[in-house]
Amino acid sequence: MKRYLIQETSSIKEALVALNNIAYDTLSLLVINGTEQMVGSLTDGDIRRGLISGAQLDDPVSTIMHRNFRFIKQSEYDVRRLKEFRESRIFFIPILDESYHIVDVINLRKYKSHLPIDAVLMAGGKGERLRPLTEKTPKPLLLVGDKCIIDHNVDRLISYGVDHINVTVNYLGEQITEHYANPRNGVQIRTFREPKFLGTIGSIKFVDTFCNDTVLVMNSDLFTNIDYEDFFLHFQSHEAEMSVAAVPYNVSIPYGILDLDGINIKGLQEKPKYNYYANAGIYLIKKKALEEIPDNEFFNATDLIDKLISKKKKVIRYPLNGTWLDIGTPTEYQKALDFVKHL
Repeated sequence: MKRYLIQETSSIKEALVALNNIAYDTLSLLVINGTEQMVGSLTDGDIRRGLISGAQLDDPVSTIMHRNFRFIKQSEYDVRRLKEFRESRIFFIPILDESYHIVDVINLRKYKSHLPIDAVLMAGGKGERLRPLTEKTPKPLLLVGDKCIIDHNVDRLISYGVDHINVTVNYLGEQITEHYANPRNGVQIRTFREPKFLGTIGSIKFVDTFCNDTVLVMNSDLFTNIDYEDFFLHFQSHEAEMSVAAVPYNVSIPYGILDLDGINIKGLQEKPKYNYYANAGIYLIKKKALEEIPDNEFFNATDLIDKLISKKKKVIRYPLNGTWLDIGTPTEYQKALDFVKHL
């Protein structure tokens, strides 16, 4: 964050040097005073207009900085505000505490959003249907294009500002742990090993810390371009305990179907089409709801859905419109290999 900061007493020339150093990123600086409170913002346009108006290179930046700057208070952080900034074409947003100290900076040119969620990717399966490819390599590490399956998902999460990412592992898990030994795009991915196969969500109980009240859980072997910001806002607006991303699934029957009452025909539907939604293996869950998952027992995400519904908790569907592939068979893997060529 320091590369975006400049003291109000610094010269305009020093500001130009600082802007030149971050030209690959943004052309904005945040101006702070001696107690590190934000007092203004400065862009290359502000400098250009100041010089045209007669400012000198050795003048302090306080003479030309923008004092009526836009920001978000840390205590009032809301993802919906980010959408408003983006729609107003404001892409560089400081997050300030009550005393106007900068606690974070959100760059919407670099990231699509900044979501207050933790993520857990389930990567413990054996991938038996993809053998022999998975005999010595865990399925999440199979390549799709220039990077492995799980990295497509991790990178997409990072692009939405998710910086608390965990992976649960089992089969050949040491390879995944080694894969994430170093930070990826500035984010340290933590891995947790389940002692035995615990279903599609049971291993989440081995993640020792969650930093946010909302947890995203997903299978690591999916190939999707889901809009995580829209998914989160939908979940938030409906005040749900759990949201299940779902993909459209259509069934067409090529025959005339009889509507029967015993042996009596009540009617006939000619070649009916039925529209359903299928579970996409991506969930948003309130952290408190994770307490319903038993410790060290086989437990699927569908078991959690049933348990929450039985307790009259709100479980909703989020319609996933876009790319979604469950890379579980050689056919689906080939689809992913073909699709990634066109990204």
